[in-house]
Amino acid sequence: MRTVALVPAAGKGTRLGGALPKAFMALGGRPLLSWAVAGLRDSGVIDHIIVVAPADRLAEAQEIAGPRASVVAGGAERADSVRAGLAALEGAHHVLVHDAARALTPPSVIVRVAEALWSGEDAVIPVLPVTDTVKTIDEHGYVAGTPARATLRAVQTPQGFRVPVLRAAHAAALAADDLTDDAMACERHGVPVRTVPGDPLAFKITTPLDLRLAESLVAARADPRA
Repeated sequence: MRTVALVPAAGKGTRLGGALPKAFMALGGRPLLSWAVAGLRDSGVIDHIIVVAPADRLAEAQEIAGPRASVVAGGAERADSVRAGLAALEGAHHVLVHDAARALTPPSVIVRVAEALWSGEDAVIPVLPVTDTVKTIDEHGYVAGTPARATLRAVQTPQGFRVPVLRAAHAAALAADDLTDDAMACERHGVPVRTVPGDPLAFKITTPLDLRLAESLVAARADPRA
């Protein structure tokens, strides 16, 4: 069962700031994309990697991704980039969609997602319990309700799917402009989505504070006293 990883890396990352697209910004002297690709390879469960990069950075993305990887041009939105990556898939049974911004995701999370797919699941996502109280609000900014925290989970990547399932879900969601992840497309398509334990290290590097945290973690790894 051939398993391919798809890494959307075409986003601008405006909330993170900087002159480069987010996936190409440095963490510990290496691009975020480099860390994400290394984690996928270290998992030992990925046969091939497809990076979806900005059209003007394809050669740079290929150099970062290295061997056993291919690069295709992305689109304006994340969903467009995922569809571009799916169009480039050949001969794969399963696909793991992994955000380059989750650069420090432990290989063990990737293995859990892949193994759940191999056991027969159609869609699998890693999750963590929500520790904050969450409120829903109305259009005027007033609290409308408080969901039960025990039923809430924060979602991470990689998210895994049988290839035909994800292709069908995205085809059905072509007109949608509110997709925040690929599991959402599957939910709307009536596909059961299985959860597996995530990891706090799989946090998404979105803001300058996130990048500072990631830099601290990388520095601690390099420090023999840590």
